[in-house]
Amino acid sequence: MASEVNPIATHYLPPFITAPGQTDYFLVGIGIFLLILIFLLGIAFLWLHSLPERMAHKSQKLQFEIVAVLCLLALFTHNNLLWGIALLLAMIDLPDIATPLGRISDALERMVMPRRTVVTDPPPAPNPPQAADPSADSKTGE
Repeated sequence: MASEVNPIATHYLPPFITAPGQTDYFLVGIGIFLLILIFLLGIAFLWLHSLPERMAHKSQKLQFEIVAVLCLLALFTHNNLLWGIALLLAMIDLPDIATPLGRISDALERMVMPRRTVVTDPPPAPNPPQAADPSADSKTGE
């Protein structure tokens, strides 16, 4: 094929229009740009999606686990309400209820249970009952 311009075409063509059979570098560049852009947008989406988990990582274990489950559910179900709830839960510091309750139960247990004494020597074994002497029976009744 000849690389001549068709006589009915305009004589001034923009540089991104290529001749038939040649590589379109503008199209290749745009394709590479779109692939990189889609990859970076995916990374940004996943980074933003893990924001509540990273915020709750410093909090209590139970709160972190609830936020992590909500984030996973939001990721797999595409339910933004779950992600919003996880974000709000990660921002709120829940009060520590378990530690005071544990201390109260320990104190009550110490009050109710008698104190155990530390025994260093084992208690003496009780004396076994003495068996009857067979010679004593023969003297008395026979």
